[in-house]
Amino acid sequence: MGNTDDITPQKLTKDEQLEVEELVRPRAAMLYEVVRQEGVRELERTFGALWWSGIAAGLSLGFSVLVMAVLKTLLPNESPIGPLIMPLGYSVGFLIVILARQQLFTENTITAVLPLMAEKGWDKFHRTVRLWVIVLTANLVGTFLFTVFIMYSGGVSQDILLAVQEIARHLMDKTGWEMFSGAILSGWLIAAMVWAMPSSEGMGVLVVLFITYVIGLLGASHIIAGSVEAYFLILNGDISALRAISHFGVLTLLGNVVGGTTLFAMISYVQVREEIRHT
Repeated sequence: MGNTDDITPQKLTKDEQLEVEELVRPRAAMLYEVVRQEGVRELERTFGALWWSGIAAGLSLGFSVLVMAVLKTLLPNESPIGPLIMPLGYSVGFLIVILARQQLFTENTITAVLPLMAEKGWDKFHRTVRLWVIVLTANLVGTFLFTVFIMYSGGVSQDILLAVQEIARHLMDKTGWEMFSGAILSGWLIAAMVWAMPSSEGMGVLVVLFITYVIGLLGASHIIAGSVEAYFLILNGDISALRAISHFGVLTLLGNVVGGTTLFAMISYVQVREEIRHT
């Protein structure tokens, strides 16, 4: 019987070694570096590039709520499969945003903060805050424009608008703790999606579809997608702007940042810190 010690990588041909390297999953440090470099590029973008891309992302993400409402109108009342089908609509806006490379605030909570963790300093901190403020504001302007359009343009039927209203009321019925804790979950999942994309090997669409479907299935609050629902209720006279800001806006924003930055980004950095220090 042959000695198993002879079966070593050196016995493989050059082509076979290349195949092995392609099959081995990338190390966490490699994924970290890909996301970090993406963050560096985002931090260097001009105000105009960030602003208009953020507006586009807000407009695109409005389709998450709209398609959910459309599915709700198409499904029979009290359908047992309704809660399983409707979250598919939630994925639509995210697919548009990710595939079109538009600026989304909850993505930036991880990509922009990794360069800051790797190279702490006032300049990096200032540029990170600048990026967050520009993108968050642009996203919220985009969702506001989308909400105004679907409510007053006549391009959306009354049945669909009633479905949007029902979905929005369900969001605002959450307690403060449910809003905050759900936002932590969605922030974590969006950050996980960003982290997973570099190793998706052409399956990025499925990664986005699956993770955002889970967010919709959980009913976890998201500051940008949920703002469409909040704006709708404000413009419809169902709630005051102060109620929307205090109960939805502040709690969801904090939860998304905690989930995406404080938890996921920091843990992701800590697990590779020793590796990147020795390279």
